[in-house]
This record gives sequence, C-alpha cells and structure tokens, in this order.
Amino acid sequence: MTQATLAPLSPEVLRERTESGAAVVIDVRTPAEFAVEHIAGSYNVPLDTLKEHTGDVAARLPGDVVLVCASGMRATDARERLAAAGFTQADVLAGGVSSYAKAGGDVVRRAGGWAMERQVRMTAGSLVLVGALAAQVGSRRLALLSAGVGGGLVFSALSNTCAMGSVLDRMPWNRRGRERPAAEVLRGIPSRDARRA
Repeated sequence: MTQATLAPLSPEVLRERTESGAAVVIDVRTPAEFAVEHIAGSYNVPLDTLKEHTGDVAARLPGDVVLVCASGMRATDARERLAAAGFTQADVLAGGVSSYAKAGGDVVRRAGGWAMERQVRMTAGSLVLVGALAAQVGSRRLALLSAGVGGGLVFSALSNTCAMGSVLDRMPWNRRGRERPAAEVLRGIPSRDARRA
C-alpha cells in the first residue's frame, strides 16, 4: 500500500501500477461518460454516488486506489471527500482518461456517444454562434447570449467547475438506462478483504 500524494499521478506511473495489479482504478465520471470511454479494468463510482455514500465507499476501498475523471477536477473532489472520511490512500490521475490513452494505456472505447467535454464544447459553441447571428439579424441585445456564455466559460475556468456540464449530465441522453442504484455501485467496488485474499 502506498500513501497518496497531493501531486497528481502521471499516466505512465498509473500504467505501471495497473499492469502490475498494484492499483484499483475508480472512475468518478458519470455512467454515460464511462460507457463511452474508460480505463480497462476500472470501476465506475459516479461522483454523485460517492458524495452521498462517502463513508460506505471509503470503508470498502482496498489500499492503493487511483481516482480518474476527464480532467482531474472531479477526481480531486472525490479524493478530498474520501480523505475527510478517513481514506487517505487515493491518488488522482493527471490529465484524466485521455492522458492515460495517449500514454499507451489500455482504454475501452465504445462507438457512438459523446464525452461530456465534447458535449460542453458543442453546446457552448452553438449558443455563442446563435447569439452572434441573432444579434446581426435581430436585436443587438441578443449578443448578450454570447457574452453570457463567454462569461460562464471564464467563471468555469477560474472556479474549476462546469455548470454547463452539470446541466448536460442531467439530460436524458446522458441518463438513459445507465444509472445504477448506489447499493449496486458499492457492491461492484473490490473490497479490502477481496484484495487481501
């Protein structure tokens, strides 16, 4: 078992740890994001589930855990919550799942759905374009739509949050048949006892 560090874990180090079987990878993205792309052998424990059941998740986790998401933001949030519940052996993957794939790690991809980051880019770009075009054709006030989206993106970067991603996460195409009850998610996490055996 290793003690977690505050510095993010590099994709190369995670590859070594997963290939040797030393680490359990917990993906805290939504089930829809996980279905589109995930690290082979990882377990999906959505951040919303972890928030509601932090103590249960912390009690079940085996020693060496690496938390992953798209960028590291949600994984860092999960690590802080787990540490507050007494589990301090979790690292965060630097750069998220895509950085692991670029480093040659084994990633499972499904054709079809879009990752959340891509959905945010498409939505933000569409709103800015509609606002700009509508301001040219109609009232100049419609340019406020573009300004609002731009301001939201700046706030998102400064606060390291994504309100648009949170809204998109609740859309039906990101929820369809993929949600699992918390009890099922918790049963899917390898337990401390199972890792010792």
